[in-house]
Amino acid sequence: MNRIYFTIIAFGFFAIFSVKLQAQSLPVGMVGLEEYYRRKQLLGELDSTVSFSILPLNPALSFRVSNVFDPDNTLAADGYFKSSGPVGFANGKGQFQILPFSLLQQYNSNHPYGWNDGAMIPARGYQTMLSGGFYAKFGILSIQFRPEFVYAENKAFEGFASPGRSDEELNKYYGFYNLLDAPERFGSSSYNKVNWGQSNVRLTYGPASLGLSNENIWWGPGKRNSLTMTNNAPGFKHLTLNTVKPIKTPIGSFEAQFIAGKLENSNFTPLPVTTTSTGTNIFDTYNDDWRYLSAFNISYQPKWVPGLFLGFIRDFMSYEKDVKGFKNYFPYFFPIQKKTTGTQGDPFDRDQRISMYARWIFEKAHAEVYFEYGVNDNSYNYRDFIGSPDHARAYIFGISKLVPFKYKKGEFIQINAEINQLSQSVDRLVRPAGGFYQHYQIRQGYTNLGQVIGAGTGSGGNLQSLDISWVKGLKKFGLAFERYEHNADFYDFYLSDLNGQSRRWVDFALAAEGAWNYKNFVVNVKVQGIKSLNYQWRLKDYTPDEYYIPHNDVFNFHGELGVSFRF
Repeated sequence: MNRIYFTIIAFGFFAIFSVKLQAQSLPVGMVGLEEYYRRKQLLGELDSTVSFSILPLNPALSFRVSNVFDPDNTLAADGYFKSSGPVGFANGKGQFQILPFSLLQQYNSNHPYGWNDGAMIPARGYQTMLSGGFYAKFGILSIQFRPEFVYAENKAFEGFASPGRSDEELNKYYGFYNLLDAPERFGSSSYNKVNWGQSNVRLTYGPASLGLSNENIWWGPGKRNSLTMTNNAPGFKHLTLNTVKPIKTPIGSFEAQFIAGKLENSNFTPLPVTTTSTGTNIFDTYNDDWRYLSAFNISYQPKWVPGLFLGFIRDFMSYEKDVKGFKNYFPYFFPIQKKTTGTQGDPFDRDQRISMYARWIFEKAHAEVYFEYGVNDNSYNYRDFIGSPDHARAYIFGISKLVPFKYKKGEFIQINAEINQLSQSVDRLVRPAGGFYQHYQIRQGYTNLGQVIGAGTGSGGNLQSLDISWVKGLKKFGLAFERYEHNADFYDFYLSDLNGQSRRWVDFALAAEGAWNYKNFVVNVKVQGIKSLNYQWRLKDYTPDEYYIPHNDVFNFHGELGVSFRF
């Protein structure tokens, strides 16, 4: 990795002059604020060439906002300090700002539930995350220091390996999860960890920025989920070369990000139980080498079709010890067909995914529609693709709409509906593809520190969600409904043949949620009830004529409370 540090940093010193730029980023998932900017774009009040498909966002450069955490400019008049935002020094060449102090809290009564919460872990009981820090820049150099501390009560709960599981069932579980570092529980006691959080060091000149970062990344237009990069897992260390605002050309606008990162192991087993009743080991120990991830995302906004964004994503993952030579550190433009690359069967046959997406905003209608389609197993050649174009595919589709109140300026009803489909298509009956975040080359799968860095619903997870809210500025109150099917691929290939004595595990969840800003505070609350049908795919009593057997259901309460103080 030291070789690529030197190569990219040396390449980055193309700019050595001081300029007045603020490359401060808005952390992915920042409650209320990220959604506020996206909503303003639908209303036609912000630059329509920003895709919102390469995050974290840089509002200071993209939208010329002086304080990215105070987009409606209320703190100067209503805040406790009567001033906010960065403080200048050295005749305007430097800036310094205290970043918001945030306290996020979460509670699950029966078993883990929820995703897109960064460094937090799937856990039962109480959990909290603290973050804060500062941003400073001088000329083209900037430093954002925003570490995170996580504590989770991490209570025991009824998991897959609870008493009564047969050796056959445990074998089948490990048949899937020996290829995915996604532990059901992170140890047997409370969990606490400090990490670099949303920190970075950057050189920014014009629309380009080069840096070393630990920030969460979100790629793609999805709001509830995305296929390749989200804030579901903790941020990972990576080198990044990216745009901080759209690059305008005669044919349209472009945004892009290229990364080279380090993914780490959780050091936990998939289940607390790793042997059968006879003492036979069923856990195949993961390779202890860290994984090298190289990936890129390019978004294009055609000049002739206002509001339309087209994007392309590729990622490549290998064990670090297997990466040799410059071209293998940066395989961004390797041919897509396996036949052309010549890596089929080679020891360095990378794990990789491809995703294409589109987002189309309609300012007059205050609406948007978006779509993402990805595959995790490239076709061998064109004939292979034509024969089974939906092999190893996953997709996300969503729509959003703002309905204004006729006599209340600035108030809207916000509607968002989204479908996430990560289970395999019917092509699996002819040629199984495995889980979307799995491949034999990398046994930990597409994970960092035990959590998938793509869609939080995980491999084989399917989600349908609907959110209806009243919104005004940073304020929001509403209801959200979701149906979540847990790992359909695991069920289809491993459990469905257990003499009918297993059923799909499906959650139905209803939540009341809101966000409110008062002076320097932004508070968010979520109260959610989840009914898990056939919890853990288990039937305590098999009834042939019933699919959802009532006494195999469990109820889980999920609560969230977050408080941020802006400076």
